[in-house]
Amino acid sequence: MGAAAVGKRERTKQANRAAILAAAREAFVEIGYGAATVRDIIRRTDLASGTFYNYFPDKESVFRALLEETAREAAGRAHAARIAGGTAEAFVLDGFRAYFAMLVEDRATFELVRRNAGTIRAMFDVPAIVAGIAELADDLRDGVAAGLVPDHDTDLMAAAMFGTAFEVGVRLLEEDPPDVERAARFCADLFLGGLERLGRRSGR
Repeated sequence: MGAAAVGKRERTKQANRAAILAAAREAFVEIGYGAATVRDIIRRTDLASGTFYNYFPDKESVFRALLEETAREAAGRAHAARIAGGTAEAFVLDGFRAYFAMLVEDRATFELVRRNAGTIRAMFDVPAIVAGIAELADDLRDGVAAGLVPDHDTDLMAAAMFGTAFEVGVRLLEEDPPDVERAARFCADLFLGGLERLGRRSGR
């Protein structure tokens, strides 16, 4: 098989996968993960019903793929915002702000999370979420080493900050209009206060 044929085949595979993901997102937003079926996903594409199974074994795997994409994007934005800050307040506030802004600005993500928050909670083991929490812990350790934030249990703090960001984000999506700054400031005040108290306990 020539290079051109291989390239075309690869582009077709990528297009099919993208079509399935787009259709799945639409189905999960309109119907909800619990009620949606593979058939609901396929009928939103021009693909044959059997094509779905060339890419995903079931609807959970396609939902996890969507969640993986969203989590990777959110983690990247929050990380970039955190490391750009030169103070403890900017480190914490800007990270939360970047995450909440993404939820509100990306309508597809907005609707997917709002409709399927319970399902997402049950899938916090997807690699991008695990990696995002680990990256946050690394950022916190770097902040401690730089004297930006007090010494503390960075793994527990990363888990607490991630869980809070998700739950406050879900509440944020229920607002009309969503107030990103209010949510970010609340979370920042909560965790900055906690870091200050932890710093007093450690003597730093």
